[in-house]
Amino acid sequence: MPFAIKPGQTVLFIGDSITDCDRRGGSFPFGAGYVRIIRDLIVARYPGHQLNIINKGISGNTVRDLAHRWTDDCIRFQPDWVSLMIGINDIHRWLMNIEGASVTAEQFAELYSGIMDRLRKETKARIILIDPFYMSQECSADSFRHQVLRHLPSYLKTVDQMAKQHKTYHVKLHAEFQSLLKRYEADQFCPEPVHPNPAGHTVMAHAWLKALGW
Repeated sequence: MPFAIKPGQTVLFIGDSITDCDRRGGSFPFGAGYVRIIRDLIVARYPGHQLNIINKGISGNTVRDLAHRWTDDCIRFQPDWVSLMIGINDIHRWLMNIEGASVTAEQFAELYSGIMDRLRKETKARIILIDPFYMSQECSADSFRHQVLRHLPSYLKTVDQMAKQHKTYHVKLHAEFQSLLKRYEADQFCPEPVHPNPAGHTVMAHAWLKALGW
């Protein structure tokens, strides 16, 4: 499969802290994570592509936050590609019952569908959906980590449905990491279950590029 992204195109990444990765600080403008790795590997392999890479990740965001900033941080750029990864903060805040910030699985599905509909109606962008992931195999029923793993499939189901409905590229990152956990300790990719270290971001970048035929 040839690489799907063509020379001169605009690729916009949007999501939470995993996408942000200090892109508004010392690692401006791409961040220090998977977005930068993707950008650098494309430059290395396809130096003539001259892509316009935009990182609009914001730490702490849920899908509700994305919906509130969708025009400013996505639609107005009229990108050729939108890469979307969101969901882990939604689950955390629901489990922690944070008033005004909680996002149930049902609310996640409704809000996710809404921003996807806007993408289709208001842009010509092709879409890459990335599954939220959780780097743990915790099996103690009373632990918070186990609760996250138990409820994560409800949120992953929405991403899968949206990918099929809108015929998008789909990077099944949670499954990718769970497969790696059969051979490696989680700490090799994530010092805690949510925020990857450089090795974890490399796995993310590789999975994303592989999905697009890099």
